Amino acid sequence: MALFDKFLIVGCGNMGGAMLAGWLAGGIEPSRFTVVDPGLPEAPEGVTLLREMPEGAFDAVMLGIKPQMLDQLAPRIAPAVGPETVVFSILAGVEIASLERRFAQGRAVVRIMPNLAAAIGKSPIALAESGLEGRERDAVAKFMQPLGTPEWFDEALFDAVTALAGCGPGFVYRFIDSLAGGAVALGVPEAQARRLALAMVEGAGLLAASSELSPGELADRVASPGGSTRAGLDVLDEGGALAGLVTAAMRAARERNAEMAAAAREG
Repeated sequence: MALFDKFLIVGCGNMGGAMLAGWLAGGIEPSRFTVVDPGLPEAPEGVTLLREMPEGAFDAVMLGIKPQMLDQLAPRIAPAVGPETVVFSILAGVEIASLERRFAQGRAVVRIMPNLAAAIGKSPIALAESGLEGRERDAVAKFMQPLGTPEWFDEALFDAVTALAGCGPGFVYRFIDSLAGGAVALGVPEAQARRLALAMVEGAGLLAASSELSPGELADRVASPGGSTRAGLDVLDEGGALAGLVTAAMRAARERNAEMAAAAREG
């Protein structure tokens, strides 16, 4: 259980591929992984790539397929789930109860919400589980550490956590694009604006991650009274403009996740 010597990944698209890359970069032996994906051109060296489901049960089976394909593929996946198998799922909106119903013979179910930064070991890793004991939870968290920062949550919070940890990178990328676009509107050449925006966000993020101050406090430290940063922040803060926009975006993401969960329950 703690080692997951036989780890099956069913569907290895962008997110599954990022997680696999993170595990391999973290030193986990590629021979422990088997990938089933009919559309994947090739797998990393040492990883077994199959086009059809293999025979026999695995220590762990991770579902990386599209959520809407779960009902169709679950009967084919089920033989790989034995009484000691832990089922991992990165399927957005598919709740633990829905997975337990389809893979009732398994040992436990763990929902995972990572993002693409798992490939470089910098993803938040939200976890929720059913069926694990204390030391097993620790083993799962340790297995996830090469991907970033694992944290356990009550599943009731997963829609909200998904809106932040899972969807958040998309929102950040859009903001970076807007920062670069703002610089272009002020006359900075586009390529230089993009490089400056990326470098600025990278440095600001690293500083925020290592600082004892909150991001809000750091913003106030940057903004001298009557200075240029304060003038810009006043625009973002007026009427709670930025906070309201971000909250609305996260609420929309959370509600869409809840809709997908309802659809999976009905399946």
